[in-house]
Amino acid sequence: MQQQEFCGVKSLRQGNKMITGCSFGVIVIEGKQYTSDLVIYPDGHVEDSWYRRKGHCLSLDDISKLVESKPEVIIAGTGVSGLMKPEPGLDKLLLKKGIRFIAQPNQKAMKIYNELSSIKRVGACFHLTC
Repeated sequence: MQQQEFCGVKSLRQGNKMITGCSFGVIVIEGKQYTSDLVIYPDGHVEDSWYRRKGHCLSLDDISKLVESKPEVIIAGTGVSGLMKPEPGLDKLLLKKGIRFIAQPNQKAMKIYNELSSIKRVGACFHLTC
């Protein structure tokens, strides 16, 4: 097992995807660089070129495929400055489905994802700009 560190996050991984970097317009997952908004499914599959119907507003429809993958937790990276906002009540809708929802600016969301993904079934979506 190899210890990895980025942005002060240390983690021992056993096959889980690890986000090893993020900055404006870029995220690095397991050494692969992505430059478009994306979704990470609990099985580790990454879907890039993800978009939202209302730009900087995150709705249940925007993450419906992620919800169908039955994560215990969904982490939303709301952008470098946190400008993508969840629709009012999204957290409550997801909780009714048994899914905890966490929305944070990307640096914090990345750290939370790396911590939780080794112990829970976690999905995530990241807006890579604003």
